[in-house]
Amino acid sequence: MKPWSALAALAFCAVVQATATNAATSNASDLLDRTESLRTKDHPQFVRMLQQVHRDAIHLPSGQQWQLRYLDAWETAFQGDYGKAEGQLQSVIDHSGDPTLVAKASALLMSAKGINNRYEEAFQLANQLATNLPKIQDKLARFLVLYNLSQLLGSAGQNDLAIRYAQMMEDALPPGETLCMPLTQEVAALYYSKRLTSSSPELQRAVDSCQNSGQPVYANFVWLIRSSVYLDEGHPDKALTLLNRIAPSIRDNDYQAQILSWQAAMAQTYAKLGDDANARAMALDVVSAGGSGDDNEPLRNAYEVLYQVEKKDGDAAAALAYYERYVAQDKGYLNAVSARAMAYQMAQQQVLTKKLETEALSKQNNILRLQQALDKKAVEASRLYIVLLLMAIASIAFWLFRLKRSQLRFKRLSRCDGLTGIYNHQHFISEADRVLRLLEKKRIHACLISIDLDHFKEVNDNHGHAMGDAVLKRTVAICQQQLRAADVFGRLGGEEFGVLLHGCSRDQGMEIANRIRVAIEATPMMENGCIVSISASVGLASSDTCGHGLQRLHMEADAALYRAKRAGRNRVIADIEKDDLVAA
Repeated sequence: MKPWSALAALAFCAVVQATATNAATSNASDLLDRTESLRTKDHPQFVRMLQQVHRDAIHLPSGQQWQLRYLDAWETAFQGDYGKAEGQLQSVIDHSGDPTLVAKASALLMSAKGINNRYEEAFQLANQLATNLPKIQDKLARFLVLYNLSQLLGSAGQNDLAIRYAQMMEDALPPGETLCMPLTQEVAALYYSKRLTSSSPELQRAVDSCQNSGQPVYANFVWLIRSSVYLDEGHPDKALTLLNRIAPSIRDNDYQAQILSWQAAMAQTYAKLGDDANARAMALDVVSAGGSGDDNEPLRNAYEVLYQVEKKDGDAAAALAYYERYVAQDKGYLNAVSARAMAYQMAQQQVLTKKLETEALSKQNNILRLQQALDKKAVEASRLYIVLLLMAIASIAFWLFRLKRSQLRFKRLSRCDGLTGIYNHQHFISEADRVLRLLEKKRIHACLISIDLDHFKEVNDNHGHAMGDAVLKRTVAICQQQLRAADVFGRLGGEEFGVLLHGCSRDQGMEIANRIRVAIEATPMMENGCIVSISASVGLASSDTCGHGLQRLHMEADAALYRAKRAGRNRVIADIEKDDLVAA
């Protein structure tokens, strides 16, 4: 499990876990401040106090009204509705008029945009926050902006910079803050840069800090990382013990993103331990509650576990369905990683880091200020050159990619059947002939089998060509489950298929052919509540009796196939069986 999405969501907790920024002079203000301080320490109590504030909200002055709306936005995000939270936060930024509240809401909004896959907007906002950092007077707000910048850079793969920002937070803790947040971010960056082991002192240091400061959500996040490290190191038993230990705390805090990450981790751990029943149950819990989206890591991990379990149980159809969903989620994850990295490059976060490093020089004498102005012009010129260069490189890369993709597509079309994806007739004959010549030199036997679906025309006539195509695809999938990597498989035309069994005697070939026939017969298709039964006739020719010549093998296999058809179909007949029929 690699929960970057859970870490990004945790940034919402970071933006609001502090104590009040201004002294309160009324009971309502005191209540708001106490409520704000409980968000990640005691979330159920926070929800109750928030409801209490809402009952008297009409009597709150304007500034406290906006603080309440800010708390509402945080709770919305905590429950996983980041899209709605964005609108609430933007309203606070546009209308509250409180610079400290604007800074905190902007940091929270930056994380929300990252979670909602609007990476370019997220990095643009990060650019603005870094530029305006010298103007943020409140130390806590600066601290929280640094945290979110660290998290966003880590999500783009810039782990060294993420660690650097976390260390800057450690060096300038605001009053009332602890090392929990910066240490949690540092542990995450170390994990994703593969510099963390289960015995790394940073893990225990982060957990101790978060537990001592009463931050169970952050502590649980670090424990989840340690469970991932245990799995990576091949210790699923340790991972299970740890995950069971933190389960009550995760349930009590009701943090949806963390609950999904925990369930996905449990599913992966049970799968590693061979406990398929519990692995399936946990994975299905993630699927039922995990929502959708192309970059949902717990959902991706759950589909992978379900695919592995169903494949192990021999349910090919279910395994294939889950595998397709896993591939879609994995593709979305990789696309998101690439998009974050590209957004980071375009926003040139290294320039922003340089601006942060030079912030302390802003009060130097006029000569230094002039030098800064000159440096700024040089940076702008460099940025222009870099943008132009990147545009040229991107254009060249785009056209090269299109050219290469076209070449690969044409090559594949020339070799493979458009419907089933296996070799077409011409390439099957060519490949089978090449393999046979090689086997003949090494004196290794082979078998050629011809497979023809029985009464396939009736399937097309009664159920339509779409069902016919589905039957052909299902037949190919069934055959591939029975074949080995070295076997040559192709579609000879219509409903007829050919297989060259590599390094296979006649008896072994008969066994494989019969397994294929039985598997086809045992896997009917469903349409509108109706069962469409499928069977196949199979003819086999072996180099034991026919030699290694493809033409002779093909002729004998076809002859055996026609004898199987005449004998009543749904059976396997070999080349030397003129009268002795081998049937299902």
